[in-house]
Amino acid sequence: MTTHHKKVLIVEDSPAQALMLQQRLDQEGLQTLWAPDGRIGVAMARQQMPDVIVLDLEMPEMNGFEACKLLKESDRTANIPIVMLTVRTEPNALMQGIDLGAIDFIPKDAFSETVLIETLRQLRILDDPQNGENDEQEADHSD
Repeated sequence: MTTHHKKVLIVEDSPAQALMLQQRLDQEGLQTLWAPDGRIGVAMARQQMPDVIVLDLEMPEMNGFEACKLLKESDRTANIPIVMLTVRTEPNALMQGIDLGAIDFIPKDAFSETVLIETLRQLRILDDPQNGENDEQEADHSD
């Protein structure tokens, strides 16, 4: 069985936060890429075509809203799911992110990594451990 590691692009200006997130996603078997700002993130997304983008909002050069808008306007990257992971929690920021095409908006707090992992499972970027066993068992007995 060949394993295709799903690719996650983390667009985060804090190297420490990006590294913590990379380590957590690596533990889940995902391939991670990191961009330190929105401008580099957009360029990397176009080049690398990740399976999902985790996007911070507050960044130098180009903020997450601008990056999301550019990514969703481009035919090449429009279908890549974008999850906003940010310290911003006000309702108008959430609505702006969703209006621009983000599929989820996760506030950075003690639970944000857990919520992100669950979002990635729902997107089928990560396998659901409960369903994974059942799928294999069903495949074995489907003769």
